[in-house]
Amino acid sequence: MYRSHNCGELRAADVNKEVTLAGWVQKSRDKGFMIWVDLRDRYGITQLIFDEVRTETSVMELAKSLGREFVIQVKGIVIEREAKNDKLPTGAIEVLVKELNILNASQLPPFTIEDETDGGEDIRMKYRYLDIRRNPVKNSLLFRHKVTQEVRNYLSNLDFCEVETPYLIKSTPEGARDFVVPSRMNPGQFYALPQSPQTFKQLLMVAGMDKYFQIVKCFRDEDLRADRQPEFTQIDCEMSFIEQEDILNVFEGLTRHLLRTIHNIDIEKFPRMTFDEAMRAYGNDKPDIRFGMKFGELNAVAQHKEFSVFNSAELIVGIAVPGAASYTRKEIDGLIDWVKRPQVGASGMVYVKCEANGQYKSSVDKFYDQADLAKWAEATNANEGDLILVLSGPANKTRAQLSALRMELGNRMGLRKPDEFAPLWVVDFPLLEWDEESERFHAMHHPFTSPKPEDMHLLDTDPGKVRANAYDLVLNGNEIGGGSIRIHDKEMQALMFKHLGFTAEQAQEQFGFLMNAFQYGAPPHGGLAFGLDRLTAILGGQETIRDFIAFPKNNSGRDVMIDAPATIDPAQLDELSILLNVKE
Repeated sequence: MYRSHNCGELRAADVNKEVTLAGWVQKSRDKGFMIWVDLRDRYGITQLIFDEVRTETSVMELAKSLGREFVIQVKGIVIEREAKNDKLPTGAIEVLVKELNILNASQLPPFTIEDETDGGEDIRMKYRYLDIRRNPVKNSLLFRHKVTQEVRNYLSNLDFCEVETPYLIKSTPEGARDFVVPSRMNPGQFYALPQSPQTFKQLLMVAGMDKYFQIVKCFRDEDLRADRQPEFTQIDCEMSFIEQEDILNVFEGLTRHLLRTIHNIDIEKFPRMTFDEAMRAYGNDKPDIRFGMKFGELNAVAQHKEFSVFNSAELIVGIAVPGAASYTRKEIDGLIDWVKRPQVGASGMVYVKCEANGQYKSSVDKFYDQADLAKWAEATNANEGDLILVLSGPANKTRAQLSALRMELGNRMGLRKPDEFAPLWVVDFPLLEWDEESERFHAMHHPFTSPKPEDMHLLDTDPGKVRANAYDLVLNGNEIGGGSIRIHDKEMQALMFKHLGFTAEQAQEQFGFLMNAFQYGAPPHGGLAFGLDRLTAILGGQETIRDFIAFPKNNSGRDVMIDAPATIDPAQLDELSILLNVKE
């Protein structure tokens, strides 16, 4: 037996017990006549003590050779600790070691295995197996496990059935770029790794499974950022004989369950907001509603003066920053520089201070009088002591710029508190969006999303105005889940493919298997997929998903630990009938 107890469970009640422990050496302190060693495993730390009076000389000498991260086994007696450590659950005791066995020596790690480490992100990614030994990463992975188990339990209790779907599937032209896998047995042909199990879960509804879920890996070959990885995990769900309200109720319930069991927080209200409302009020379709600063549109009260910048703008929009009228000119200039950065792209910014005496002081006093600026304050819901910040330009671009500024101010002002949770549903997304590059409409979600019945007549005349039976669940300014009611009728699906630019032959070649299945009695169905990585990070009080993934990729999509992707042996390429033509 390697251990009788783990390193986190011994307490004062265990004094005088003979125990066996195993783990890693966190640190050791050698006073010559006495040595203390902190022994660590996944469960905690127990202090070991060796002294020249009570410990055999051979064991004492062996203890002197211990270095950081040595793997050891000890046998000894639990004794009361003289200098207790109330910061450790095991801080009331220590183990007087009688026997010591070095199971494996260790080189000096490239960074300290401590909560506050001296290792930069690159080196920790390279030695990820060492980084996971640190409490912040280890606890994030344990937290992910807890979330995953709660999800499984909740859905299973609602009669959802977990079904695995294939990883080697057919490439489809919609969505992000596929990762492709060559087939040795079918030369010149390729599988694709799934971007989601979308068509398979719909086929499971045709198959009568009624309620399906899967915690599943998905793959997208696209550019990365802090909350995106080339391989990610979805909580993928589908239900039959339901309407949109049924799905929203089930997954509100799941979100409430997670917040209650993990954080002991009860949230009753899940507000609902249309896509158009979200864009007008917050400039994006995943607003953080933990704080205010809603947009106020100013075209009606800011144009037709002598200020040509506003007169030529498609949209003039502002926000009121609470209590920020006290900002100095240097602080305001800093915000102007921030919105002018290439990542945001604004050409400038106008400001108005709502001063305590009811007066307004602005950067455009030359063009607007006090009565004009009072109308700006009314449109942005600004009060005395607030600072109004205004951007102008093309509508979509300007909304995105002001949204970025609003989120930045929320961070700077401490309004985006990680222990506060504000969910909402965004509904009534556009069914289609116009792509300038290809000069055609693309599905905003995917080509299987059902249009709203009342908008069907617009498909031929004004397809950009057709709304989808689609919905996103947003939490703290992040989309954590999204889904839709699906098309379940072959003729309607064929019409949708036509509006997406598919010929009948192309639709049959790419998706004939699904359309054929619809001929055999497809029930009305719909579903939703949560991003497990992002959901777990937000529930854990963070927005970066990397620490909640055991072995993540870096921003270039590389696994620097195993050095992947990598070249492969030419013989393998020959087997796969692949001829490389790499441009230098």
